[in-house]
Amino acid sequence: MNYFDPKVLAGVKNLLLRARHVVDGVMVGIHASRAKGLSSEFEEHRGYATGDDTRHIDWKAYAKFDRYFIKEYRETTNLRAYIVMDCSSSMDYASDGVSKFDYASTLAASLAYLMLKQLDAVGVITFSDKIDKMIPPKSAHDHLFAILNALEATHPQGATSAAAVLQDLAASLKKRGLIILISDLLDELQGVTKGLRQLRSRGSEIIVFHLLDRDELQFPFKEPSVFQDMEEELKLFADPQAIRPAYLQTLESLINEYRHTCASHRIDYSLFDTSVGLDRTLVRYLNWRKKFRGR
Repeated sequence: MNYFDPKVLAGVKNLLLRARHVVDGVMVGIHASRAKGLSSEFEEHRGYATGDDTRHIDWKAYAKFDRYFIKEYRETTNLRAYIVMDCSSSMDYASDGVSKFDYASTLAASLAYLMLKQLDAVGVITFSDKIDKMIPPKSAHDHLFAILNALEATHPQGATSAAAVLQDLAASLKKRGLIILISDLLDELQGVTKGLRQLRSRGSEIIVFHLLDRDELQFPFKEPSVFQDMEEELKLFADPQAIRPAYLQTLESLINEYRHTCASHRIDYSLFDTSVGLDRTLVRYLNWRKKFRGR
């Protein structure tokens, strides 16, 4: 199986199996060692002393120097993370059989599965114009089923108000941690960036996965058509070839503003075409996490 092809994954109805395929594929692809060693990091050597645990002897160093050395480790603090997922009606758009919502659900499930394997505490928040579900972070292995059940019971509906939700979270989340926002960000730009800045100012690390369908990114329509807003009762009859340049310019401006604001506040931002495999998304997260643990 191609672990990452969204259309292949869409054929796997069980969300746990989807997440497992994706995560195992990523881990094999980067030759990772599963969860081994993620709760502690090597710091330095010291000479062996009577009573030291022989499991910590560095045998390679012994072979080189003919002396016993002990590897010392420092404990690292496991993450406390919230995956914040947009479930508004616009996330239901699908140009090629895989909706932004399906892509987001698989990504959220894969991230949760991966973080729980790494002994991190992870929770999920779903929202549209308000917070719909909030599952607090836990690190217990069986917590994954609570997260998957919540995601499988969720369906895209309603208008979006990411701006209000992010600002509410900034006011209500008391503990610092990691916030992973998964959304198409089709909302009021200034309000969304204000919410992201507020969360960042309270000490949380933030990753933004900006998901857009290929149709939204390329606007490939050719024939005069009726365009309908998926969240409001708005319809517009237009010649797509006439409006395409202005549409693409507006979209580019929106994306650049998100990218610039995130960069200036040390927020990790990634734009993804939902026809592209999930491997890039997860490898980017793993690279970010490696840097995070190094701080």
